[in-house]
Amino acid sequence: MNIHFETDELIVRDLEQQDLEGIFLLDSDPEVHEFLGKRPIKTIEEAQKVVDYITGQYKTNGIGRWAVIDKATNDFVGWTGLKYEEELRTEFNYYDIGYRLRKKYWGKGIATTTALASLKYGFEKLNLEEICGAAEIDHIASNTVLKKIGLKLSGTFMYDNEPHNWYKITKEEWINNQKK
Repeated sequence: MNIHFETDELIVRDLEQQDLEGIFLLDSDPEVHEFLGKRPIKTIEEAQKVVDYITGQYKTNGIGRWAVIDKATNDFVGWTGLKYEEELRTEFNYYDIGYRLRKKYWGKGIATTTALASLKYGFEKLNLEEICGAAEIDHIASNTVLKKIGLKLSGTFMYDNEPHNWYKITKEEWINNQKK
């Protein structure tokens, strides 16, 4: 098990085959997919493709989304972290910060906590110069998290016929935020 960081309540580690059921619970929930193209998965086979895609990112790019696990219950909370993105903004590739949590874990600060730790990992361990993020304009919670962790709105774009906000933060900006 490759653990990237822990909090008092959470373990953040590489996604593994044992997370298949958790991925299914997460990605089959229509409310979770409200701002993700409204296409929840319907079968465990589709969940397996998600697991394969994420674990494949580790091999291909050296980074990918990580599983978030509740320490007290060993429950799969969702995923968080960085990935090398080649599809969302076709005009360039970049490192994307993201998070997706099961509904019962919404509103507990988990996305913010794990996203902050993911930024730290990206800038300190991977030595990235810039990390970006995107959220549908109407997805208030995700836009709030991106702003709260220090990313700045730098534009908008269309994806899947929906307007999205585009955010980014440089390593220098992140370092300056740590001094505050």
